[in-house]
Amino acid sequence: MTKSEGRTEGTNVQNVFVTSLIAGGAAGTFVDVTLYPLDTLKTRLQSMQGFLKAGGFTGLYKGICPVIIGSAPTAALFFLTYEEIKTITQPKISAKYHTIVHMGAATLGEMVACLIRVPVEVMKQRKQALIHDKGSLDLKLLYRGYWSTVLRDTPFSIVQFPLWERLKKFYSFYIKREIYPMESAICGAISGSISATVTTPLDVAKTRIMLANRTMLSSQLTIINVLHEIYIENGFRGLFAGLGPRLMWITLGGFIFFGVYEEAKVLTKNIFNAKIITM
Repeated sequence: MTKSEGRTEGTNVQNVFVTSLIAGGAAGTFVDVTLYPLDTLKTRLQSMQGFLKAGGFTGLYKGICPVIIGSAPTAALFFLTYEEIKTITQPKISAKYHTIVHMGAATLGEMVACLIRVPVEVMKQRKQALIHDKGSLDLKLLYRGYWSTVLRDTPFSIVQFPLWERLKKFYSFYIKREIYPMESAICGAISGSISATVTTPLDVAKTRIMLANRTMLSSQLTIINVLHEIYIENGFRGLFAGLGPRLMWITLGGFIFFGVYEEAKVLTKNIFNAKIITM
């Protein structure tokens, strides 16, 4: 590798780092704050205490503070991991294996992002369901549901991101040009709606685990146990509690998120490249 090639590769990685950090953070915050009431309704529909006792249609912005603080770093961490892995590995791997690369990148991205997402989700959902904890939440409680969140978000991203990438590639080939951010947003909405439907039972289990009484043992709060209890209580329908708001939230969120993400990427790249040229 020549010095110029090494410099170009280093610049590309740095470019991806900056654009992912800014674009991912901006998109994540915009979606989470804008569509927060739908997320509150979904949480209350999934809670063990029932929709009305959990707050019904009142106080739909309960728990918004931790989300405002945590959305940007969570989304940024995910896309930093996802885009960096793609940038480094895709040039070295045959195009027919790129879907596997996208799956692997999405999986690692979720595991890293959940380090911030899980404590934020615990605080948010307990406030959404009007659960008043006495005293501060300890580290063990804040990370209750880490693996259930990873096991919910990983299948979601394994379906969503490769499907998003494939839809973009297919549509770009069909129209014989690079797709615009708005078209990428539509692809994101479609892939998000499919992923949301498939993974709703895991989301219900994750919500129940995070809202569980703090005295419950970890052995009682496994995904299999929780899903079994939900099925015994409410049947197959209970496994898809909150599907309507979740589907609406993720479909609209996917459209907004990927649209904002692609627009922010273009804007940030242009600013970044302009600085390089003037140096």
